[in-house]
Amino acid sequence: MTISQELLDILACPKCKGDIYLNDKKDGLICDKCKLLYEIKDDIPIMLIDEAKPIES
Repeated sequence: MTISQELLDILACPKCKGDIYLNDKKDGLICDKCKLLYEIKDDIPIMLIDEAKPIES
């Protein structure tokens, strides 16, 4: 099961409140502005700033 488009439409980056999108592997949500990856574990997005992983540009 993946995250529904309806949920993706209402989720925002908790740090900058900007748009996020599902990555290619569908295992995380990316904020391009903050360069952070919020992982998805057991079909639940972990939207905690302290748990987000920095991504390379």
